[in-house]
Amino acid sequence: MKLHDPDKSLDIVLQDKLLAEAATAAEQAYAPYSGFRVGAAVLGGKGTIYRGANIENASLGLGTCAERVALASAYAAGERDIMAIAVACVDAPQGAPLEQRMPCGACRQWILELASHAAIIIPGAERSFTIQELMPLAFSLDSGHPAGREGQG
Repeated sequence: MKLHDPDKSLDIVLQDKLLAEAATAAEQAYAPYSGFRVGAAVLGGKGTIYRGANIENASLGLGTCAERVALASAYAAGERDIMAIAVACVDAPQGAPLEQRMPCGACRQWILELASHAAIIIPGAERSFTIQELMPLAFSLDSGHPAGREGQG
């Protein structure tokens, strides 16, 4: 498996593997209210893949997104070098605009702080994205480092 080099894009085979892992994770989602299942796959620096799925709750504000579940799983396992995040919205309509398949604002903030150098991979997009592209002028409490306290555990 070829790992991510920050100066180069991820190998297409690795991107496909991460997208497949994200789609598989989406099958485990609990989304009885929205019917919109999402899966995420996070690639750690040593090649380990951590998966997450969205989990809804009747008290709607208590649900959580797939990206945050996957990032929390990686961090709980001690991973601090996040190379890539793939997100699969398996219930998005075929041909849905890219905006309907991107991480939400809360997930973008998590990515900024916990995985600021990760490639963000979305099925059907012609390229990967950086969090800086998705969140220009993002909120941070550390003005000297755009990702805040990344890497501190």
